Amino acid sequence: MMIHVFPAGRLCSLRRALLLWLLPVFLGVGAASAGFAYWSYNRMVSTFMDNQMELLAESMVVQKQDLALAPLTREGVHKWGSYVVQVFDADGSPRSNSWAELPARLQEGSGLQDVSAGGTPWRVYTTAASEASGARRVQVLQSGDFRRHLAAERAGLAIAPVIILLPLSVFILWCVAAMMSRAIGDIARQAAAQDEHSIAELPLDRVPKEIAPLVISFNSLLTRLRDAFATQRRFVQDAAHELRTPITAVSLQLENLRGDFAPGAPAQRFAQLEAGVQRAQRLVDQLLRLSRQEAVGAEAAPRPVNVNEVLRESINALITLADQRGIDLGLEASGGPIDAAMLTCVSGDLRSVVDNMIENALRYSPEGGVVDVRVMRTQGKLAIEVADTGAGIPQELLGRVFDRFFRVPGTDVRGSGLGLAIAQSAAQRCGMRITLRNRDDRSGLIARVETL
Repeated sequence: MMIHVFPAGRLCSLRRALLLWLLPVFLGVGAASAGFAYWSYNRMVSTFMDNQMELLAESMVVQKQDLALAPLTREGVHKWGSYVVQVFDADGSPRSNSWAELPARLQEGSGLQDVSAGGTPWRVYTTAASEASGARRVQVLQSGDFRRHLAAERAGLAIAPVIILLPLSVFILWCVAAMMSRAIGDIARQAAAQDEHSIAELPLDRVPKEIAPLVISFNSLLTRLRDAFATQRRFVQDAAHELRTPITAVSLQLENLRGDFAPGAPAQRFAQLEAGVQRAQRLVDQLLRLSRQEAVGAEAAPRPVNVNEVLRESINALITLADQRGIDLGLEASGGPIDAAMLTCVSGDLRSVVDNMIENALRYSPEGGVVDVRVMRTQGKLAIEVADTGAGIPQELLGRVFDRFFRVPGTDVRGSGLGLAIAQSAAQRCGMRITLRNRDDRSGLIARVETL
């Protein structure tokens, strides 16, 4: 059965996985270190103290005369580990005792042993009976609680660096995991910044070698995508160029034939044929504009552009179409400084957005209508609005008009269905977005493009 390093669900995180696997190891190592330190120091303390007790007892046994024993206190016995000395006659009768609170009772046998007296554990060394001792036996006792406390204290001092190192290691581990996450996040942001106009391989410097194969594979995918988009653009451009010549020739032939048809049904059918050719010609022009726009967007560098100047240039270019339809086309003054209407983008992209918005408004407004263009800044966002007096768009179709080749059913305006798709694509490269809404004060549509 495969063991998954990362848990499922919301806990699937690099930092959580590292802590989930390494924190128990750290805690286990700390607990094992504490246990081993306590065991080793307890053994060392016991060996040292036992030797001291044995030396003290044997040295007192060989003394010819009785020694005066200094009285002890409870604090000295239990807190400082003072030795309690008891001297007995050969028959076991107590002769002297350095701590009166501990009853003098000679242990059976001789040597080291653990006993309990007064509910307290004691370590005892009893000398053996011999002629050299002068029919006298000595017994030395030490508090077992003092020994355990001393071993625990020494073990605590020994594992103190480990205890300090554990949270420090966890903190460093968390920080390193956070830096790794940020590095991966930077790679993700660089990948997210790619689009069909600026596809570039992700840099491999400062990429961990464990993640490098993933980045290399992603770079290979980006290369294939870049080649695919380039092939697509070349195909569209080549197809549009190839179609433009025959369609232009057919259009010229139709122009020559227009006077040969008498009024009536033949003239009506000829007009329908001519409208279809004009629509095909407009479609080819839009495809050429689309391919050129994508090529320019992939090569040109953004720079500061004066929005008001671009709007004036677009209006001057489309004023002829407005005059032909008798439409009042005007630019409303924003009342703000010119510098406030600056935008960093490719000038051709912004011009394409503005041209499409104004041209659509002129084509879909009835003759004698009004098209107003205005620049504004709301909540720190720069926005351009184009309001017309046309029929508007059904509410349920507002989201679909940006699809390529989609045209609103029932409209009699000639078009290819590419204008808004081209404008939206150019707006996105400028860091903007186009939204449409029907007017509330009268019939018509308001097209708004604003910075994100």
